[in-house]
Formats: sequence, C-alpha cells, structure tokens
Amino acid sequence: MTKLRDWLIAAGVLLLGRGSPPAPRESRPRIVAPGEPDRRAENIVLFLFVLATIAAAAFIAVYALDRLSHQTQWLGLAIGGAFALLALAGTVIAHRLVVTEELVEPYPEDSPDAQDEIVQIVEESGSRFTRKRLVTVVGAGALGTIGAALLAPAASLGPLLHTGELYRTTWRRGRRLVDEGGTPFSADAIEEGTFYTAYPEGADRELVGSPIVVVRLPPAEIRDRKDWAPRGIVAYSKICTHAGCAVALYRKPTFAAVQPRPALVCPCHYSTFDPAAGGAVLFGPAGRPLPQLPLEIDRAGNLRASGTFSGPVGPSWWGVRMGKARS
Repeated sequence: MTKLRDWLIAAGVLLLGRGSPPAPRESRPRIVAPGEPDRRAENIVLFLFVLATIAAAAFIAVYALDRLSHQTQWLGLAIGGAFALLALAGTVIAHRLVVTEELVEPYPEDSPDAQDEIVQIVEESGSRFTRKRLVTVVGAGALGTIGAALLAPAASLGPLLHTGELYRTTWRRGRRLVDEGGTPFSADAIEEGTFYTAYPEGADRELVGSPIVVVRLPPAEIRDRKDWAPRGIVAYSKICTHAGCAVALYRKPTFAAVQPRPALVCPCHYSTFDPAAGGAVLFGPAGRPLPQLPLEIDRAGNLRASGTFSGPVGPSWWGVRMGKARS
C-alpha cells in the first residue's frame, strides 16, 4: 500500500507540479540508465496513432451516414481497429521507447526522497524520445477522436439542440381525415363502439404524428373539450405516451363494476386512456394523457382537423410537458 501511495503521489506531482523546486538536475545522479534514441520506433508509434485517429473518425462518419450496406460490421471494424491500433502503439512505446531498470533491492519503505526518486524515474525513462511533444500531441488526438467516437451513438437518443421537430405534426386546421385507402371519413360513417384509424390527407403517413384513432361516444358522456368532439366523435394520437407503441385496442365495457366506460388501450404495457376525458390516463405506466386532435365537420359531412394536438405526440422524455404541439 505504501508503494501504491507513492505512485499516486508521483502521478499527482507530474500533473500538478510540486510545491518546492527540485534540486538541479546536474546535482542528482541518474537512476535509470540513458537510452539510445529510437526514431524508427517513434515513427511507428506516430503512424499507429494516425491510423487510430482515422479509424475512429471513420466510425463517426459511418455512423452519421447511416446508409451503408453492412453498416454494423463497418462500425465494429472501425472502432475495433481504432482500439487495436492504440493498444499496438502502447505496446511499441512500452517495449521500444521506455527505458526499464531492474532493481536488485526494494526502495526503502520510509525514505523521504522516495517521491523525488519516482518522479526522476518517470522522467528519465523517456530519454529515448526525440520528439516527445509531437508524440504526445498525436497520441492525444487519437484518444480524443476515439472518445468522440464513443460519444457519437448518443446522438441517437434524440435531438439535443434542435428539439422543435419533436413538436411538429402534419395535422393543421382544415386537413381531412382519410382511411388507409385515402377515402375521407364522413361523420355519419363513424359508429359508436367501433375503433377507426385515420391519417392526414396528403401528408406522410409514416411520420410519428400522422396516425390517429377515432371513436364515437354519446355526446352527453364527453366531459372535457366538448367543442373538440362534434356529435361525440373524438380523435387521439395513435402513439402511446409511455413507450411509443401503437394504441390498437378499444375497450368496451363488459362488466360495469371494473370497466365503467370505454377506453383506448395500448396492448404493449396496457396503458389505458379515457377518450371522454381528454385522453386522461386510467391505468398503466403512461405519464401523461394521450394527445387529442380537435375535429370539425365540413359542409360535405366529412371530418376535418380544426387545429393540432393538445400536446406533443410520442413517448415522454425529459421536458416534453413544457412544450406544445405545432403544425
């Protein structure tokens, strides 16, 4: 433990500097024998560091492009190669550029000069380097690029600065509701007890905010946002606010004691939402109501959106409740 403590102290001294100035180098005898410079080994180390930097940068580029065939294999090859090249460079440094010594006797346990001796050993062990600063800079660049490569996948967690896209939807006032075949939904075609999936006319149906569920309730049962539900017809986002699964079930009461009213259900984790109360959570892990889409009926009797959703579409994430959906 004493030696471990001494090495930790030595590392801190090298990084932060010592409080008292050391004795002049000329007055201290060498502990480690001087080594012959090895520029060839230095060139190899520099070359390996550069290759490691290129491999790590290639990982970032492949990850960012996200359209190469066999992308997973290329990612593994790039990051694996970067680590392998870095390890190989360290091996060359250890065997070719660091002067080593073999101690016949251990250091004294309580020597007051032990700290200075360890610092001197570390300094003298690098006497074979002729371009130490260059090797340090190139090596730091390789480590920095590999570190950036390891952080690159964090970009898949979601936008960090441009979060506005998370609040945008394809729904806006006047956009008609259509089925999978593009046929507009008429208000008369929506029956009670039936579950419908609708999409915005003329918009990309693959976007997370496009699909909605449409159900019809007796107008007297609507408790929230009655002006959003003409003739008792309500519409909600089809994307569950828990984990982003599809709300695909419409529970109709079969036993009033435990199922007093209809509800929209996500079959993945059984988050249950009340369509008569603004999509409020009745059961399950969802942390916020299902976003509701306001509806209106045009002169032809077709259903249209009269605005955008009541809240952001999709699973909950930090701060999502502070934003509002935008068309």
